[in-house]
Amino acid sequence: MSDQITQQKINQAAWAACDTFRGAVDPAQYKDYILVMLFLKYISDLWADRVNQYRAQYSNDEARIRRRLERERFVLPEGASYYDLYEKRNEPNIGELINIALEKIEDTNRSKLEGVFRNIDFNSEANLGRPKDRNRRLKNMLEDFAKPELDLSPSRVSEDIIGECYIYLISRFASDAGKKAGEFFTPAPVSRLLAKLAAPKPGNTICDPACGSGSLLIRAAEEVGSDNFALYGQEVNGATWALARMNMFLHAKDAARIEWCDTLNSPSLVEGDHLLKFDVVVANPPFSLDKWGAENAETDTFKRFWRGVPPKSKGDYGFISHMIEIAKRHSGRVAVIVPHGVLFRGGAEGKIRQALIEENLLDAVIGLPANLFTTTGIPVAILVFDRSREEGGANEKRKDVLFIDASKEFTASKTQNVMEDVHIEKVLAAYRVREFADKFTYVATPEEIAENDYNLNIPRYVDTFEPEQEIDVAAVQREINSIEAELADVRQRMAEYLKELGVDA
Repeated sequence: MSDQITQQKINQAAWAACDTFRGAVDPAQYKDYILVMLFLKYISDLWADRVNQYRAQYSNDEARIRRRLERERFVLPEGASYYDLYEKRNEPNIGELINIALEKIEDTNRSKLEGVFRNIDFNSEANLGRPKDRNRRLKNMLEDFAKPELDLSPSRVSEDIIGECYIYLISRFASDAGKKAGEFFTPAPVSRLLAKLAAPKPGNTICDPACGSGSLLIRAAEEVGSDNFALYGQEVNGATWALARMNMFLHAKDAARIEWCDTLNSPSLVEGDHLLKFDVVVANPPFSLDKWGAENAETDTFKRFWRGVPPKSKGDYGFISHMIEIAKRHSGRVAVIVPHGVLFRGGAEGKIRQALIEENLLDAVIGLPANLFTTTGIPVAILVFDRSREEGGANEKRKDVLFIDASKEFTASKTQNVMEDVHIEKVLAAYRVREFADKFTYVATPEEIAENDYNLNIPRYVDTFEPEQEIDVAAVQREINSIEAELADVRQRMAEYLKELGVDA
C-alpha cells in the first residue's frame, strides 16, 4: 500500500466518521469532537505500538518496560485509551467517561497538553443532544474509529500522514461550515505561498500571532528544511487554540509554544516588559476585525501603535503593526494576508501605510485571485515586509517595492478557485527576479508611490488593461447578409412544405 493510497484511505475513513453527526449537529460544533477523537485514537495506537515493542524487546520485564514508557513523548494513563472507551461504548454515561479519560491524559501530560481539552465536553446536551441521542452518537463515533482504515499504528502509517489527515479534516470542516468555522483555516496553497515568501531558514524563530489551527505555522516549518527552528503562536479562540496544540503534537512539533490570548490587547509571547522578537512572522489575521481594541491602543504597554491607531472597526493595521514590532530589527521578515482595502483606504490607515513605506519596510505587494477562501469570495493580497531594508540592515539600499498581479493565477473549481503549484512558482519566480513583466509585475520607486499618495492599489502600478479586439465591420456586415440570405431561403422552403400539407401559413 503506497503512502498516497494510505493517506487517501485514512482521510476518507476519518471524514466518513463524521456521518454520525451530519444533519443533527452543526459542523462548527461537531468538528471538535471528531478532531479530539482522532487525536485520542492516534496517541492510543502509538502507545499500544510502543508497549508491544518494549514487551518484545525486554521479554515482558514490566519494570524495564514501565521505565521506557515513562520516557516517551507523552504518557497514556491506565484506563484512558481509546480502546478502554471503546469497550465501554454501551455505558449510559459514555460521554462522562470520555471526559474523565481526557482529563486524565491532560493531567498526566501537563507540560504538553495542559488545557487542551478544557473547551470540549462529550457530555454536552446542548451540542450532542439528550442522553439517548448523545449515547447513540458517541457509540457510533467510537465504532467508526475502530475500523481497520483508522488503524493509526506507526508500523502502518507515518506521522506525516496522521498530521496531514488532521489538516485535511480541518480544511473540510472549514469548507462545510463556511464562515462559522472557516476562520481557523488558511487554504493550503495560500499557506504554502506565504511560507515560501517568508523563507524561514535553519535556526529561525517563526511566529504566527493569529495562528488559528496552526496549519500555516506547520507549512512555514516545512520550508526550513531541517528540525532546527522554533515555533510560536497566539490564538484568541480557546477551542481553536486547542486544535492548534493538538495539530502541533500530531506533527511532532511538541515544543511549539502556542498561547491562548488576545494578541492585540494582551499578547502572551513576552519576556519581562517587552515582546519576544522573531526571525519570521506570518499570519492570516481576521479581515477588517471590528471592535479590535482601538480604545486601548493609545496606552498600549508595548507601544506597538506609535505610527497611528487603526480605526476601531478595522483591525487590519493593528495586526500589521504588531507583526512588524515583533520582527527582529535589521533582519526580521513579515508576510501577511490582507483584504485589498488595506492597500488604499485613507484616514488613519493611510497614515500608517505611508509611515511603513517611508521607513522602507515594504518589500512587495502581491494580489491573489478572488474566491480562494471559504469565508469570503473577495480577492486578497499578501504584503511582505523586510526589516533588513531599514537603515543598518543588509538590504538597506533596496528602496523599490515589487507589485505582482497574480489575480489570474488560479484553476477554477466547483466551489473555490485554487492556486496550483505552477501558479505559486510563477509568483515566487517573479518575487526572486524583481523585474518588470508586462501585465504581471512592476517595480515601483518610492517617488512613484509618493506621487500616488501612498496608495498601493495594484492596478495603479501593474497595467492589466486588455484592449478590446478590433472588429472588422465590413466582415461582420457580410456575415449578416449571408445569414439573412440563408434565413430567407429557409422561410421559402418552409412555406412550400406548409402549402403541400395544406396548412395556412
